[in-house]
Amino acid sequence: MGKSPLRRARLITGILLTSARGIQIVRAREFSRPQKIAAAIQCGPFLVDASQRVRGLNESQHARRTFAATGTNGRALLGFCSEISLADLATILATTPIAGDLKIERALNFDGGSSSAFWFARENGSVFSIPEQKPVRDFVGVLPK
Repeated sequence: MGKSPLRRARLITGILLTSARGIQIVRAREFSRPQKIAAAIQCGPFLVDASQRVRGLNESQHARRTFAATGTNGRALLGFCSEISLADLATILATTPIAGDLKIERALNFDGGSSSAFWFARENGSVFSIPEQKPVRDFVGVLPK
């Protein structure tokens, strides 16, 4: 992982990282460089914190969205949603049971708009994908141990 400085921007409020402690979503102000991090990506805005929808999110701009979330049971998930506002996505993530008993503790928006894409390989080897409409510069990959 390169050592890029943290960006300061109104909407870039969180960091998705993986370390010996697992996958975490932290606020930029909570981030500590001394911890041994395997990989990290800074993005935002925060959608859910402490299992509550974050206030002040845009309610009118609808777009494709990709997001990461962590649950109270230590699990993490990545997701994609089409034509939704940040506020509506936050409400869904904070109030809707996902993947059985997974209650979202923190969620972070990755991207919105035409560069949003989603791809995964199913257990049987087949692929599900939603392609981007313009090139994607950064991506997050999840691989089995």
